[in-house]
Amino acid sequence: MIDFNPLSLFQTKGKIKKVYREAKASYLNRIRIAVGMFYFGMGLSFATWASRIPDIKTALHLTEGDLGSILFALPMGQLIIMPFSGKMVTKFGSHRILVFSLIMYVLCLANLGLATSALQLSLGLFLFGIFGNLANIAVNTQGVYTEVLFKKTIMSAFHGMWSFAGFTGALVGLGMLTLKLTPLHHFLIVGGVVLIMVAFNFKFLVKAKEKIKHKSAEKKKLFAKPDSSLLWLGVIGFCSMASEGVMFDWSGVYFKDIVKAPGALVILGYTSFMIMMASGRFLGDGLINKFGRERVMQISGVMISAGLFTAVFLPYIIPCTIAFMAVGLGVATIVPTVYSIAGKNPTVPPGEALTIVSSVSFLGFLMGPPVIGHVAESFGLQFSFAFIGIFGVLIAFMVSKIRTTA
Repeated sequence: MIDFNPLSLFQTKGKIKKVYREAKASYLNRIRIAVGMFYFGMGLSFATWASRIPDIKTALHLTEGDLGSILFALPMGQLIIMPFSGKMVTKFGSHRILVFSLIMYVLCLANLGLATSALQLSLGLFLFGIFGNLANIAVNTQGVYTEVLFKKTIMSAFHGMWSFAGFTGALVGLGMLTLKLTPLHHFLIVGGVVLIMVAFNFKFLVKAKEKIKHKSAEKKKLFAKPDSSLLWLGVIGFCSMASEGVMFDWSGVYFKDIVKAPGALVILGYTSFMIMMASGRFLGDGLINKFGRERVMQISGVMISAGLFTAVFLPYIIPCTIAFMAVGLGVATIVPTVYSIAGKNPTVPPGEALTIVSSVSFLGFLMGPPVIGHVAESFGLQFSFAFIGIFGVLIAFMVSKIRTTA
C-alpha cells in the first residue's frame, strides 16, 4: 500500500511543490489537520503504553530496578536508528516514512501487550523505540513544511495535539482500568483507532524532501564544528523532555507507591500533568508573543523544579496533583520553542538543525525514565524525582546562553 519509490510525487528538489503554495486556504487547513492528526496518533500510542506501565509492572512482578533496566530498551532502539532516520526521511520523503513508521509503531504497541516476560517486554520496547524515533523525525519535518505553507509559527499547536493525545490516552486508560480490560485489549483498541486516522489523513501530508547534497559537501560538513547554539538547544530540550518522560512513565507509579492513591486515582497525577501541558501548548504562542521567549522559558524551568520538589516534600494526593500540574505547564512551551529557534538557525538548514535538536531532545525523553528506575532502586523514588527536579533550574540557566529572538 505504501510506495517507497523516492522519485514519485516530487517535481522539485529540496522545495515544497508549487501546487501547495497556490492552494486554497481550505486545502491548506486540511493539510494542517492531517499533520496534526499524525501528532495526535503518536501521542495517543505512547500515552496508551504509559498508562498501563503500573499494571504491566505488577503483572510481570518487576521491581523499580527491573523496570528501569527494561525501559532502557526504548532509548537503545532510538540510538540504533538515530544515524539512519534523518537519511531515510531525506531519501524517501517524510510523508512516506511517517506513514510507515506510525503503522509499525502501532503494531509494536500491540506486541507490548503480549509480553509475558521481562525479555519479551524489552524486545518489544526496543522496536517501539526504533519506529518511535523514525515517526518523531518525520512528523516534525512535516510540521516544519506546514509552517512554511502558513508563513507563521504553528509548531506549538502541533505539539499541543501530541499533548492533548496524551491527556486523551490517560482518560482512555482510566476507562480501560474501570472496565478491567487487559493491556493487550486496550492496546489493540487504540491501535485500531490510530490506523483509521492514518487511512483518512495520509493523502494530505506535504510531499517534499530536502535537497541531497553532493558527497564532497557532506564530507566537509561531517567534520565541521557543530553550531554551539544547536548544542545548547539540544541540552535544553533534553532536560525538558527528560522531565516530561519521567512524568509519563513514573507518575502512575509515584501515585501508587508513594502517594498511596486508592484504586483508579493512581492515574490522577498523570492526567493532571497532561491537561496542563496540553493547555500550555495551545496557549504557548500567545504567551511568547506577549512576554518573550527567554522569559517564558526561564519561568517554565522554575515551574518544573518547583513542581517536582513539591511532590517530593508533600507526597499527598492534593499537593502532588497541583505539583504535577505545575510540571505540565513548565514543560509545555520549552520543546516547541526550541524547535522553532532551531529551524531559524542562520548557518544550518532547517531540516538538518531540526533533526539534530529533536534527536538529542527526544533522547532525554527516553533515557530519563530508565535512569529514574535505577536511582529509585538505590535511593528511593522520591529522591529520584528530586534529582530530575534539578533539570528545571538548569533550563532556566541555559536559556541565557542562546539567542531566543531568532
